[in-house]
Amino acid sequence: MTSAEPARVTFESEGAELIGDLYLPSGRMPDERLPALVVTGSWTTVKEQMSALYARRLAERGFAALAFDFRGFGESSGEPRDYESPSAKARDIHNALTLLASQPECDPGRLAAVAVCASSGYTAFNTTCDDRVRSLVLIAPWLHDAALVRELYGGDEGVRERIAAGEAARERYDETGEVAYVPAISTTDESAAMFGDFDYYLNPARGAIPEWPNRFALMSWPEWLGFDPIRLAPEILAPTLLVHSPDAAVPDGARRFHRDLAGPGDFLWIEGTQFDFYDQEPNVTKAVDAAEAHLRRTLDG
Repeated sequence: MTSAEPARVTFESEGAELIGDLYLPSGRMPDERLPALVVTGSWTTVKEQMSALYARRLAERGFAALAFDFRGFGESSGEPRDYESPSAKARDIHNALTLLASQPECDPGRLAAVAVCASSGYTAFNTTCDDRVRSLVLIAPWLHDAALVRELYGGDEGVRERIAAGEAARERYDETGEVAYVPAISTTDESAAMFGDFDYYLNPARGAIPEWPNRFALMSWPEWLGFDPIRLAPEILAPTLLVHSPDAAVPDGARRFHRDLAGPGDFLWIEGTQFDFYDQEPNVTKAVDAAEAHLRRTLDG
């Protein structure tokens, strides 16, 4: 099965107009209502990056799949721009599911969410209060808590410095409307949200696409660093699949999240780095194969 070119869709989320691409299998019967997925990607990204890849691949497997730009990102409206707010993004996911439920191609009784990297936490956040979500797939999930934040961001001092910079940037924004930015990824600017030679984000043949501005609103740090998606696991009843690698980002967080799930949870460990799950084979196909099997079992069973 192949997927047709996506249909452009728009929907409102708390006053912002969000723009998405709805991918459908090309062989869909005219009156067929499909299991429908919201597909989201890593932090700072836009819909044309990993979320589009997974949405297209899952549409080829017979699902309706929506990739969209969160408020303040990509083509969507909303201010401030490129502000990484887990709570706002969770609410955008909620409203994206509402959009899917209203589409004539989609079955509102078979809604699910597929998330890559950081949006796994945002998706988990929404699922704790959204019983429409019947199934979850978390691919290379970035799931942290306070202890992991300290480990990942330079200990107590590194965390304090980032929070202080973010609070100062928020104060400046509230007073002047000006947003202080740092690069999302850089090999030369140590203030970047991610400092290092991360090829996915730096390579134009991969994620360094024109639609992605490679910037991070500095005032994002306090909420991002204080976000704890691991603690949400005991509130999640929807059947959940995690696909990860011991060599990818924060595997201990994924293990603990899986351990604490209230509902049924499966875990597939494969080889590869974090960025291999974004666009490289065989990781993408292995993740899509596992996602399809899980979604068929939990949505069609």
